[in-house]
Amino acid sequence: MEVSTKQLQIAELAATRPEESFTSLNHYLDMDWMKEAYRRTRRESAPGVDGQTMEEYGKELESNLQELIGLAKSGRYHAPPVRRVHIPKGDGKETRPIGIPTCQDKVLQRAITMLLEPIYEQDFMESSFGFRPGRSAHDALEYLWKQCMDNQVRWILDVDIRSYFDTLDHAKLREIVSQRVQDGVVRKLIDKWLKAGVMEAGEPRLEYQRLRGTHRRGLEFFSTAAKIREPDSFLREAVLKSGAKWRSGPLWHALESHFETRFDPRWVVSEPAAKNFVY
Repeated sequence: MEVSTKQLQIAELAATRPEESFTSLNHYLDMDWMKEAYRRTRRESAPGVDGQTMEEYGKELESNLQELIGLAKSGRYHAPPVRRVHIPKGDGKETRPIGIPTCQDKVLQRAITMLLEPIYEQDFMESSFGFRPGRSAHDALEYLWKQCMDNQVRWILDVDIRSYFDTLDHAKLREIVSQRVQDGVVRKLIDKWLKAGVMEAGEPRLEYQRLRGTHRRGLEFFSTAAKIREPDSFLREAVLKSGAKWRSGPLWHALESHFETRFDPRWVVSEPAAKNFVY
């Protein structure tokens, strides 16, 4: 059976049983699954702390993947530290840290992503675009434009979560993942990646061995699980805490009936003539 067919089976189960958790997923991690994970991993991606390239990893692909399967399923896999580099952010005055995993880590993370995506794709709203397969920022902008035109939007409030990946709560992420995934192998791997260290300029950094924060490359697909909750519930709670005057204001009314567009940890709140919400 092809990997795509197996993913369809997972997706169908997730769609028909939205309240259930998956307790057995790791049996999908066979040689065919891992080869497909390797195929979907970018060949031109930069090497991690060990300096190995994807081309070098692929020279003994069969034996490398067989070893990786054994390590992952037995619990003996140790997540290596990521190699941190900084890239310009926005106008170039600030930089964004990017964590680059090793080739082996990239393949295993991709394999786990392939297990999780069919499940969470059923839970995401149609208006969600960030880190989803076959969706891009351009798609999000097109959707937002159409909604604005159709609903005669009068004002827009753009909101961005500052340092989202740096402050991601590990316990909260585990709690949300556990609502849909209870497979022990998968959960342990996620925990190991969350606790993985960082190498920067050849020196180890231990800040990711904390209870918050994760790398902005590689673990992004896990963090998307933390964004499947309805954002309006978050905003409603924030408004309720902010005082009585806000509960009768335009933001509260905008939450009463809304559409939304999501990309990355970012919202756009709007109030059209029909009162809508965009994320």
